[in-house]
Amino acid sequence: MERTARAASTPPPEPAASAGPLPAGEIALLLDGVPRQRGPAAVSLPPASRPAPLPRPWRLLPTPTGTPVTFAYTAILALTSLFASQAGPGLLHTLYQDSSTDVAHLMRTPVFVLLASALWIAGGLLSPYAFAFVLVLTALERRIGGARAILVFLAGHVLATLGTEVPVGLAVLVGHLPDTSLHRLDYGISFGVAASIGALCGLLTPWLRWPLLALVGYALLADLIAFQDPMTDWGHLIALGIGTGLWPVVRRWYRDRGAAGAVQV
Repeated sequence: MERTARAASTPPPEPAASAGPLPAGEIALLLDGVPRQRGPAAVSLPPASRPAPLPRPWRLLPTPTGTPVTFAYTAILALTSLFASQAGPGLLHTLYQDSSTDVAHLMRTPVFVLLASALWIAGGLLSPYAFAFVLVLTALERRIGGARAILVFLAGHVLATLGTEVPVGLAVLVGHLPDTSLHRLDYGISFGVAASIGALCGLLTPWLRWPLLALVGYALLADLIAFQDPMTDWGHLIALGIGTGLWPVVRRWYRDRGAAGAVQV
C-alpha cells in the first residue's frame, strides 16, 4: 500500500519545452515507433456463398486426354461412317452382311461378328444413336473410367444381341419362322448405347435420372408399338434393362474411382 500510494502521489514529469524542429533522424525513429495501419483485410466468403463454378460444355465431348477410350472409338466410327458414305452399294452390303450378328454368323464366327458389328453406325453420323454415343460414353467414362465404360457398352451390345437372335434361331428350329430369318441383317451400336444410357442414369442425380430414363423408355416403347423392326426394338429395351440392372456395379466403380482419386491427391 505504501509503495502504491507513493507512486500515485508522484506527479508526472512535464514535457520539456521544444527547443526547435527535430532532426530528420529523430523523426524517423518516432515514426518507426508508431503502429502501422493495416490495409483492408481480404474477405473470405463462406463455402455456401461462393459463386458456383462456370459450366464447362466442352467436357460433354470426348478428348484424347480426358476420355481417350471414347475419343478413339468415336474416331473409328467416324472413319467407318465416312467410308460407308463413299463406298458402292454392293461393297457396303457385303461388309454389312459379313459383320451382321444374325443367327447364321453367330453360329460360325460369334466373336468376330459381335466385334465387327459394333464398328458401324446404322444411319450414319447423323443418326440419333451417334450423338447419344458421343455424349453418353463421354459422361460414363469420366465417371467410371474408359475400360469399365466399354465393358458396360459391350454387355448391352452382346447380351441384347443374344437376347434377340437366340429366340429367332429357336423359332426357325421349331418351324415358326422361315430359314431366311437366320440371315437377318443386324449391325450397329444402338444396343450398346441403350445399355450405356441405362447405366449412366444410375449415376445421375434423381431430378435428372428419372426424367431421362422415362424419356428414353418412352421413345423405345413408341418404336416397338410402331412395329417397324420389332426384333431390334425389343433389343433396345433389353439393352436399356441391362444398363439399369448394372446400377449397383457402376455405382461401386464410381465410388472406387473417387476414392482412388482422393488417395492420389
